[in-house]
Amino acid sequence: MRVDGARDAARAFEQALSLRDYTGACRLLAPATRAQLEQDGKQACARALGSEELPVSAALGATEVYGRMALVRAEGDTLFLSLFTGGWRVVAAGCTPRGGAPYQCLVKGG
Repeated sequence: MRVDGARDAARAFEQALSLRDYTGACRLLAPATRAQLEQDGKQACARALGSEELPVSAALGATEVYGRMALVRAEGDTLFLSLFTGGWRVVAAGCTPRGGAPYQCLVKGG
C-alpha cells in the first residue's frame, strides 16, 4: 500500500511536469520543499519550478519505502518522497547519484 501510494504520487508529479502543469506539480511538493524553491527562485512556486528544467520521466522504475520516506527511480531522475497527513509529497526531485556522496538534487527542501 505504501509503495503504491509513493509510486502514484511520483507518477502524478512526473505527469504534471510533462504537461507543464507546474501549479499541479507544486501541489505535490512537501511544504518545506515548496518554500525553499520559492525562496531560492525569488518567485511563486509554479514559475520557479518551470525554470528548473527538471527531467521528465514517462516510466517509473523501482520504488523503495523506508517508514515514512520513499525513493522512486525514474528514467533519468530520482525522486524522494515523504508521507504527510494528506498523503505522499515530493521532498526532492531532479536527483542524480554521486557515487558514495549524497544525491545532487535540483529541487529540495531546506
